[in-house]
Amino acid sequence: MSFQFASPWMLALLLLVGLLALWRFLNRRQAQPAAMQYAPASLIRDLPRSWRVVWRPLTTVLRLVAIALVVIALARPQIVQGRETIKGEGVDIALALDISGSMASLDFQPDNRLQAAKQVIDDFIAERPYDRIGLVIFSNEAFAQSPLTLDHNMVTRSLDQVELATDLGLEDGTAIGLGLANAANMLTNSDAESKVAILLTDGVNNSGQIDPLTAAEAAKALGIKVYTIGAGRPGQVPFPAQDMFGNTRIVYQESQIDEATLQQVADITGGKYYRAEDTRGLRAIYDEINRLEKSQVEIEVFNQYFELFAWFLIPALLLLLLELTLRKTIFRRIP
Repeated sequence: MSFQFASPWMLALLLLVGLLALWRFLNRRQAQPAAMQYAPASLIRDLPRSWRVVWRPLTTVLRLVAIALVVIALARPQIVQGRETIKGEGVDIALALDISGSMASLDFQPDNRLQAAKQVIDDFIAERPYDRIGLVIFSNEAFAQSPLTLDHNMVTRSLDQVELATDLGLEDGTAIGLGLANAANMLTNSDAESKVAILLTDGVNNSGQIDPLTAAEAAKALGIKVYTIGAGRPGQVPFPAQDMFGNTRIVYQESQIDEATLQQVADITGGKYYRAEDTRGLRAIYDEINRLEKSQVEIEVFNQYFELFAWFLIPALLLLLLELTLRKTIFRRIP
């Protein structure tokens, strides 16, 4: 809903109203000749009292305000109420996010791999307003953090609550197959023409009962395209570790990503494998996926206009009537 003037150029006439008000003010300061130079003493009692002289300019004010309201009415103020009609359907997307301990590695800005992934995913969700999106997290186990839904506020709130497995009291590990299987299960009952899973991990499948390739075959059977993302810089990466006294210090550990398996998963399902070595690269990957998976949605916008000129014209007429009444009665000039 918005407010607008259909003929805004008419508002320029308000400048003339302002000039008229200024002219009346300056003209009033000039002394006016008396209507009667001589009058019988009996008529002195009928002359206007002083308060009438003081308040007589009220009639001019009423007339100027009325003229200003007429000008606004001529500009045709309107309230515009838009209504959207959506045709078609979006893409159903299941996001699978690794929360294993290695996601605390400090090779992604501004904090670590997990926080960078959360920020990028949050931006990705904002770009998909017509898609149903769900969130799966996995470490040693896998959980549906948010169901498949169009309520993206709920998804982003669930994403905000995601922490490392150890911070959530979960056992550490990387169950890639289990994470993918949960994402595929989330899309099992989907009737969408396009179903997509996006799996992000920084490790090697070392937990869970399901092999990643088995999960990929199941996803393929369900018509799910899987994009896989390996997150992490090659070689030694900084990692926060606690010593025996509970103090945090930075150590370096080898970044291990099973790129071969992630590539196979993508190939089996008709998706694509990406490697992200920093936050900028990760953002570019999600941007590319966003471009590749377009929602088949047509939006028709209908605007309904509510004219408000009567709200200004009627008060203007009432003010003119009041001004005329006052001028002919209380503030009537004696000839």
